[in-house]
Amino acid sequence: MKILVTGVGGQLGYDVCKVLDARKIENKGVDLADFDITDAQATHDYIAAYRPDAVIHCSAWTAVDKAEDEMDKVRGVNTEGPRNIAKVCKEIGAKMLYISTDYVFPGTGERFYEPDDPTGPLGAYGATKLGGELAVKEQLDNYFIVRISWVFGKNGNNFVKTMLRLAETHDTLNVVCDQIGSPTYTADLARLLCDMIVTEKYGTYHATNEGICSWADFAEAIFELAGKKVTVNHIPTSEYPTRAVRPLNSRMSKDKLEQMGFSRLPHWKDALERYLKELEILK
Repeated sequence: MKILVTGVGGQLGYDVCKVLDARKIENKGVDLADFDITDAQATHDYIAAYRPDAVIHCSAWTAVDKAEDEMDKVRGVNTEGPRNIAKVCKEIGAKMLYISTDYVFPGTGERFYEPDDPTGPLGAYGATKLGGELAVKEQLDNYFIVRISWVFGKNGNNFVKTMLRLAETHDTLNVVCDQIGSPTYTADLARLLCDMIVTEKYGTYHATNEGICSWADFAEAIFELAGKKVTVNHIPTSEYPTRAVRPLNSRMSKDKLEQMGFSRLPHWKDALERYLKELEILK
């Protein structure tokens, strides 16, 4: 099997290629320097020349606030890019795995969203990622859509690294406490995606580490594990306005993973401890 992985320079793409290499599955990790997914012809020519059996599409525009002011660019990357890739996959008979997000939901209430629940994104980022989902579904039957949230990994910036950096100069931090979700460690997620792509168990899934917390809870766990003496003030989202509206409820049900024979990811606290060891914060 031969797999093309987009976004190799990011957190998830990096770990997916790492897992594929460890499993001795032929793969090629690509990024913007290789081809621009918003350029339909360039995308076609590159993928058609490589002729993978599958594409794991990890690259995306993820600057949520900036997305509100650059909708055309974001749509190009998050909606038209996946459409361009899906068209080539259809032509060469390749399967496609598209990474989506909790932001496709309105984030209301407290129930866990199921994969087939009605969507309703609150802003540009979520709307364009949902557009990418629909584009993939329009082009292909042999697709996986995997919605993730609160991602952290070695190769890139994330909430954990931000908190550790702030801990060097702050002894008190305000962190929102009414946005609830599940952190997702890319090293764990990558293993699941690589399990998934070799099957034909197509469809839409949710995949995050187990357990839920608020961003404030997450920050406290980071500081406790890393041995940082930082007091976290729990504040409501209303006291921390941002350009883009964040979903308050990012709980996503992973029952379908088990139903389809895939293993759930470990608890986020376990994942965080292993991540801090990977960063050599913990021994």
